[in-house]
Amino acid sequence: QVQLHESGPGLVKPSQTLSLTCTVSGGSMTTYFDYWSWIRQPPGKGLEWMGAIASSGSTYYSPSLKSRTSISPDTSKNQFTLKLSSVTPGDTAVYYCVRFRGDFVGDYWGQGTQVTVSS
Repeated sequence: QVQLHESGPGLVKPSQTLSLTCTVSGGSMTTYFDYWSWIRQPPGKGLEWMGAIASSGSTYYSPSLKSRTSISPDTSKNQFTLKLSSVTPGDTAVYYCVRFRGDFVGDYWGQGTQVTVSS
């Protein structure tokens, strides 16, 4: 069974860059048709898809976040990393890494990690 685990700081100051890493176990990031994604949920709001990286290394981003978002892999460590620059308090959310299959089913989720943007 694939397991995903998010790691990174729980508190980030405004204007800084948030960096979160997702570690994959029990599966391979190189499997065709899988997409490794980041989703977040601000308090009191719905889920927001941020972006994804495919097994090929191709990346896809939400139009609202693409100017500030970067997702990169480290296949030797079975990890992929989210970087979100110029953060504001509006970026406070629970952040999840998720595997989406080629049929767009998100079958594996990390437990989520709370990130607070505050001075």
